[in-house]
Amino acid sequence: MPRLLLSHLLLLFVLLGTVCACASGKATLPEEKTVTELYTEATALMSQKDYKEAAHRFQEVERQHPYSLWATRAQLMAAYAQYQDMDYDAAISALDQYIQLHPSSDNIAYAYYLRGLCSYERIADVRRDQGHTHHALNELQTIIRRFPETSYAKDAVLKIALINDHLAGAEMEIGRNYLAQKLYTAAIGRFRTVIEKYQTTSHVPEALHRLVEGYIILGIKDEAQATAVVLGHNFPGSPWYQDSYNLLIKNNIEPKPNNKSEHKSWVNGVWRDLF
Repeated sequence: MPRLLLSHLLLLFVLLGTVCACASGKATLPEEKTVTELYTEATALMSQKDYKEAAHRFQEVERQHPYSLWATRAQLMAAYAQYQDMDYDAAISALDQYIQLHPSSDNIAYAYYLRGLCSYERIADVRRDQGHTHHALNELQTIIRRFPETSYAKDAVLKIALINDHLAGAEMEIGRNYLAQKLYTAAIGRFRTVIEKYQTTSHVPEALHRLVEGYIILGIKDEAQATAVVLGHNFPGSPWYQDSYNLLIKNNIEPKPNNKSEHKSWVNGVWRDLF
């Protein structure tokens, strides 16, 4: 047999083998089933916490029965299964599609809420980038604005409070690092952000104390004194106030404001506006 013909036959066998492999690969796809069968299987897999396979089954409902009444619900359930599987990117992609295709759905508020949870669950430690934290905050604020009467909005309010406390903690972490590096002006800027933007968080007493510390180091005694007064007035039992009090005494600064002084601190104005 001529070598050229032999090489052509070998090539043909290779191509046929590839086609057969592709054909056999198609057999691995889920077989055509009724909506009820697919949905029942998917629900059972959810109960077994096999979320990845459950998501596939729900997607099959949409693929095999795109015009059924269950297709829209299956799309949302697939996103929920992906969320449970911690495949947040896939869940967000599915939810974006759902929101775009079904803006008037009875479950649209839940779709927005679940999308917000996908970012909320990825909130990172305060020492890391807070991109997901800010994204979760925006998503939850959208829920409150668009669906204020829902239970999702009520839960969003609670989660936003936790997010703000987390963001304040991130600012505090950066501020402490600046203090350690003797970048006092930069540190003061971070602590002021906590006071101005996150006033209701648990980090405010420490932020006030760190301001006292920074102002004393920079020799701005009036600001240190005024800040300590605000700290003592609003958080008299806080150990941070005791630390500030001791710091003032150590640096020969009166713990109480001098009535003869006409100095007006920014912190006084912030606190008057808040309380």
